Formats: sequence, structure tokens, C-alpha cells
Amino acid sequence: MSDNRSHLLKDETWDLSTVFPTDEAWEVELNLLYTELDSAKIYKGKLKESASVLVSITENYLDLLRRIEKVYVYASMKNDQDTTVAKYQEFQAKASSLYATFSEVFSFYEPELMSLETNVFSKFLEEEPALKPYKHYFDKIFAQKKHVLTQKEEALLAQAQEIFNGASETFGILDNADIVFPTVHDENDNEVSLTHGNFISLMESKNRSVRKEAYEALYKTYQQYQHTYAKTLQTNVKVQNYQAKVRNYQSARQAAMSANFIPESVYDTLLEAVNNHLPLLHRYMKLRAKILDITDLKMYDVYTSLSDTDMAFTYDQAIEKSKKVLSVFGDDYLKRVEKAFSERWIDVRVNKGKRSGAYSGGSYDTNAFMLLNWQDTLDNLYTLVHETGHSLHSTFTRENQPYVYGDYSLFLAEIASTTNENIMTETLLKESQSDTERFAILNHYLDGFKGTVFRQTQFAEFEHQIHIADQNGQVLTSEFLNNLYANLNEKYYGLSKEDNPLIQYEWARIPHFYYNYYVYQYATGFAAASYLAEKIVHGTTEDKIKYLDYLKSGNSDYSLNVIAKAGVDMTTVDYLNQAFKVFEKRLTELEKLVEKGIR
Repeated sequence: MSDNRSHLLKDETWDLSTVFPTDEAWEVELNLLYTELDSAKIYKGKLKESASVLVSITENYLDLLRRIEKVYVYASMKNDQDTTVAKYQEFQAKASSLYATFSEVFSFYEPELMSLETNVFSKFLEEEPALKPYKHYFDKIFAQKKHVLTQKEEALLAQAQEIFNGASETFGILDNADIVFPTVHDENDNEVSLTHGNFISLMESKNRSVRKEAYEALYKTYQQYQHTYAKTLQTNVKVQNYQAKVRNYQSARQAAMSANFIPESVYDTLLEAVNNHLPLLHRYMKLRAKILDITDLKMYDVYTSLSDTDMAFTYDQAIEKSKKVLSVFGDDYLKRVEKAFSERWIDVRVNKGKRSGAYSGGSYDTNAFMLLNWQDTLDNLYTLVHETGHSLHSTFTRENQPYVYGDYSLFLAEIASTTNENIMTETLLKESQSDTERFAILNHYLDGFKGTVFRQTQFAEFEHQIHIADQNGQVLTSEFLNNLYANLNEKYYGLSKEDNPLIQYEWARIPHFYYNYYVYQYATGFAAASYLAEKIVHGTTEDKIKYLDYLKSGNSDYSLNVIAKAGVDMTTVDYLNQAFKVFEKRLTELEKLVEKGIR
């Protein structure tokens, strides 16, 4: 077995023995679950027999799913810590197969439940008190009833899923395995192979010629393959529009958003608010050109840091800073943060074979683990509080909700994490020792807002327009997609498409366009978090209590009702306008620092 982790300090690795004490214990549970799933096959066709049978099958269904999630978490995290170990590759594959078997065995559950007549279900609720805790869970399933087809039609659609996924999977193979980028030069003038992994770091280079070469090399490669990428994206859009149509939705967007019970007006309000505030982004672009001392700002200049100050934090310093900052939520929250930091919830360091990036994971019956790849940077300090936000959201939810409501929607997922980031910004600005530190923090915030609120909304606008175009019979050729994207990019950044001809191909490299109306949630989440951070830092004790109530709610209510508990009405434009006020205030402050000659 690989020894890629033998050099790591034990306290800086996550303790997966709290999930299963040994690999052998994991295998025992895996085999036991297969046996129990085999026994569960007898439930098919019996769901409607009586109220007590409905309770029994539902509880068995949820109990098995809960245990399977725990099995999967152990396998996937063992694999993530070192992807070169064949044993854990196999564990993850086995866990995925277990999920598939579960889905197959219980494929009858929702169709049978939906075929239950309303008056019969009401009678069941009266007869059986044990059904009452599941009422919201059942209500959400019944709400989709008019979009569920006959069992025969559902079976045909299920059998076609592999075909429906073909465009997305082809994109993934083309973009990750087949496409080859040329060599470029790094900051030390060394030749390096351009990859998805190093593109962003090259775009963040202080050396403009490095940025330009990497940018042109990447997008000229996409230009070569634009027709193939257009075909995969067009096919994917057609699949989403087709599935929405056959399920009696008016559009793919309505179908996607109804899964979280979010009205389409939330999407439209986001696009309208961001478009109304594009002059702020144009102001920031002009300031960027001034700071970089260039008269012809290009798209390859929008990612490099404007600050000459590199704020560094060791991991230990970051832990102490995070505890201090997050104490604003009160002792209850801080106690759990300290537990996460001291009881080995976090896998800290980079090692050979380790999955890149960062995430918060775990299941209902485990710690809310975090994976990091620590570097002593300001960015990594923000990553730590971001993932801690996710983990504390999960922890509070699991402590306060039964398993059936012990998770939260994607719509709410980014709010807790980015609220922590925004509070970190507030604190660092308050504590900053110099104008140069302040400059670095403001630059970090403005770039984060630009990348999350403005850029993700640009993606959301493009995604919506291509779905509408296909619905109206427009063929999504590369020429159509290029023109649409170039026009949107010019509108958002205020940089002419004629001076930035290669950016028209950017749509081809964005995997999120295959996720079906996913990206808007990054923007709404960040804006809500910006609004909440202001309330938590500058508001009352009641504001903090309301925020903790939101963290504790999980899926016990609809997403918009849950976040309303924290004091944010995401059906109005107010939270977005408030977020833009914060952006403008910090942009103005950065402009003043630049006038003083600060970098």
C-alpha cells in the first residue's frame, strides 16, 4: 500500500476510525447491507396496503439509505486522501455499486407513494401517529405528482438515462482526457505544459506576458474544437428541454428550480439586479487598469492580484484567527468549531495522490469532515472558514433534525460558508495594521464578489438564453454560441469583444453549463451571505439567534422559508441591493487608497 501519507503529522489528518474502526468493519457493513437490500425486495407493490405498512417501508428505506451514506463516505474519503491506493479505489467503486443497488430495489417507492389517493393518505395520517413526522417529506414528493408519468413511461425514461447523459459525459472525456494544450512559459520563463490545473495560477501571474500567452494558448485550442463543443452543449440543452417537456414543465428552468421549490422569479430578480449594477463592475475594471498601469485592459488581466502585499498565515495561525472571528456567533457555535479543529475532522496537508481542492463532507452519523490542501496564504485562510461554515451547518442540522430532514438544499448550501468568508473580511478590515494590508483584503473581497456574483450571473444569463433559443427552434451552432457569449462578456466587463476576440470561446470550457440551472445559486448564495454578515457583525443578539435557527433547520421546511428564518427574503431584490451597497462601499475605499498611492 502507498506510503504517500507516512510523513504527515497525525493531528493534521482526519480520523476516519470514528466512521468505521477498521477496513474490515466497513466490509462487514457493506455485505450486511447487500443482504438487507435483498430482503427489502419484498416491499414492492405493498406500500399502499395500510398506514402501518407505509411507516414500516419508509423507515426501512431511510434507515438503509442512512447506513449506505456512511459506507460511501468512508470509502470516498479513504480514496480522496490518496487516489493511488488501489484498495480504496475498489472501496469507492463498491460503495457506488451499493447505491445503485439501493436505487434499483426501491425504484418502486416514489411511484407507489404518488399513486396513493389524497383521501387515503389523509386517512393514513389520522390512523398512524408515526406518519406525522414525515408529512413535510411526503408533501414534497406529492408536489411533483403532476410531473411523474406512468410507471411504463418512467421505466422508459430511466432506461434512457445513459443516453441522456451521453453529451455531458462526452464533454467530460473530451475536456479532461482528450484535449491537449500547448506548452507555455511560467514566471521563471520555464516551459510548462498548459493544463486546466495550472491555467488559473498562470492567469494570476504578475507578469502580463505570462498571462497573455496562457490565455491565447487555451482559447485558441478551444477555437479548434468549437464545433464539437457546440454539439455536446446543444445536445445537452435539448435533453434538458425534452425531459422538462415530457414531464409537463413549461421550461427546463422551471423543472430545475422546482426541485428546490424555488420560484423562477428569484432567477429573474437576480439577473435584473446584477444588470442594474454592472456600472460597478465597469468601475472596478477601470480601477484595475489604473492600478496595473495599462491603457488596454484585456480579459487576461482580470484575475491577477492588484496587491503587492502577500498576507501569509501558517495553519496554526489560521486556526486561531478562525476561532477568534467565528466567536461572533456565540459560545454554542464556537464550541463546535473548537471540536472540529481539535478532534481531527480536518485533513490538512498536501500529499502525493491526494484529491485537489477543498470540501466539507461526511454523513448524518459522522463528523462533518473537511479536506484541505493547505498553503500559507490569505486564500487558504478563507478556504478554512468557508469549509468550516459548511461543516457547522451540517453539524447543527444533524444535531437538531431527524435523518429525514438532516440535510439541506443546494440553494442554501453556499450561504453558511460564504457568510463566514464575509465575516472574515469584516474582521480583517477592522484589525488591519496598515493601508497595504487593507488594500490586499479589499482586493480579495472585490475579486471574490466579481467571480461569484457577477461572473456566475453572466453564466446564468447565458445558460437561460441558450435554453430559450433551443426551445424556439434556434440551432445552437458554434457561431450562435460565440456571438451570444461575446456580447454578454462585453456587457458585463465593459471590455469590447473586438479587442478580446478569443473570449467568445470561453463557454466551451465551462462544465457548469451541463449541470442544469445550477450556477445561479452561487450568486444568490454569496449575495445573501453578504447581507447576513452585515447583520451578524453589526446587528443584534436576535440576528445571531435567527441565523443559528436557519443552520438548525435542515430540510424541515422549504428552502425560502428556512432562509427567511435568518432574516433574508430571497423573493425580493432587497438582499441583492444590500450586497451591492457593500461592494460599492469597499470599491470606493479601494479607489481612495489608490489615490493615496497605496498598492
